Amino acid sequence: MTKKLILVQVVVAFAVFSATTALATNPDTGPGCGLGKLAWADFKHQKNIGPQVLMATTNGTFGSQTFGISTGTSGCTNDGKVWAEYKVTMFAEINFENLSQEMAQGRGEHLASLATLMGVPADQQPAFFALTQEQYTTLIQSGETAPVAMIKALNAAMASHPALAQLSTNR
Repeated sequence: MTKKLILVQVVVAFAVFSATTALATNPDTGPGCGLGKLAWADFKHQKNIGPQVLMATTNGTFGSQTFGISTGTSGCTNDGKVWAEYKVTMFAEINFENLSQEMAQGRGEHLASLATLMGVPADQQPAFFALTQEQYTTLIQSGETAPVAMIKALNAAMASHPALAQLSTNR
């Protein structure tokens, strides 16, 4: 019986030693990124089970890791295709009412942010603002409240604009 116990202890010790060696060569200090990673970043021993569980639990509770990866915040990167393909539409959906008002006026912070997200350089933004004001009735069709339709119409309007045409094809 003691031989089996000694054998089990040797196997466990070897497994623990192997795991410790593997962890020592792994530079990761927890569950990647997100609110949990930021909240527990000052903990001295981040590789200990306690802080890692707290990081993962915080991320899971608030969904912050998924949000961080999608938006490039909370220490995450935003090089995923989801954000790259849908950032303009997501912004338009969140800010549709403000964008609608600012397009009618031909100026505004939300409209400037939309221009930046669409890749319109600062020197061409006045042309973009003028285009949105001139084409307002086409961009925001009566009764149409779909941001996707607005972005589609805006891309079409940009494609036919002399100064903005190249920008609409580069996206």
